Amino acid sequence: MNESTIATNPASAVAAPLQVALIGYGNAGRIFHAPLISGVPGLHLACICSNKPEAVHADWPLVRVVATPEAVFADPGIDVVVVATPNASHHALAKAALQAGKHVVVDKPCCVTLAETDDLLATAQAENRMLTVFQNRRFDSDFLALQQVLASGQLGRVVQVESHFDRYRPTVPARWREQSLPGSGLWFDLGPHLVDQALALWGVPDALCLDLACLRDGAQVNDWFHAVLHYDTRHGGLRVILHASTLVAELGPRWAVHGTQGSFTKFGLDTQEDALKAGRHPQMDALHDWGQDPQAGEVLRFDMIAGVASPVSVRRAAPNPCGNYLAYYAQLRDHLCGLTPEPPVTARDVRAVMQLLTLGEQSAAQGRVVAVPV
Repeated sequence: MNESTIATNPASAVAAPLQVALIGYGNAGRIFHAPLISGVPGLHLACICSNKPEAVHADWPLVRVVATPEAVFADPGIDVVVVATPNASHHALAKAALQAGKHVVVDKPCCVTLAETDDLLATAQAENRMLTVFQNRRFDSDFLALQQVLASGQLGRVVQVESHFDRYRPTVPARWREQSLPGSGLWFDLGPHLVDQALALWGVPDALCLDLACLRDGAQVNDWFHAVLHYDTRHGGLRVILHASTLVAELGPRWAVHGTQGSFTKFGLDTQEDALKAGRHPQMDALHDWGQDPQAGEVLRFDMIAGVASPVSVRRAAPNPCGNYLAYYAQLRDHLCGLTPEPPVTARDVRAVMQLLTLGEQSAAQGRVVAVPV
């Protein structure tokens, strides 16, 4: 099914909507989860747990607000709990929700350690409940475009990838992500997105090397990272570079993917986050090209003649599908309704991302390349 239509296709909606509770109404809950949940047929945003009921009711006047997570867990009518709170609280809240018989979506990253993540996965299995992580960047326009380019074989064998998520934010904001707390810093903020995309495209690497830095004046935690994933025993020695910085005033390519027969380059970030921050909702923009990216990528291809690159290259526009964050929750709904065997982000995916985040911290602390256990 086309990713741009899956979330709004009423044929896949269920007769009795799944009742969803959202814990946390900070940026993640307010900007992403609440509008996306409410925009998917078959899901009902039943309640929001927040200590700021006025802020919730200003946006969602008909949604019930509860003061404590325990009120959510004790509600027999809630089917799914979405945890969108600071990273260090994910483990305790998700575990309590699972033990209360709820399916659980955790905002990325799953937890702050691999041990905590393994404990949640074991709890979910024991309780026969779903545990998954919100990975909306799988539904970015540029990522969907790159998937199509790779599937077409136009690049030949891919040998080098650069995936950048750079911004210019020179002033350190007063928020928990910028404080010296477990799970803070850019590696645990943007790293989960880039790591998950790399794993989705090329699988688990053989090794990785991570460099972290604090570059801004007053930075308490890393605000720059540069990771290299090594695929020595598969993909012909491919190197995947994941990079993010808060001090890039003039942005380079979001993606630069190089293969034996050509390259794919893409500038600009997906437009959906900015649209959501501006108060637009996908369901409100059904007729206004939600997720359309004004900057299509390019493919530069060299056709091979007798094993030698032709002196004439061909440059063409890459596919430019619309991004669609609604598709994440639509696929989750379909899984819980028995229409698909797995959620969009599986237990294997959850653990693989957390493993690389943890090994990355180890690599940065030790200043060396770290092998990834098989």
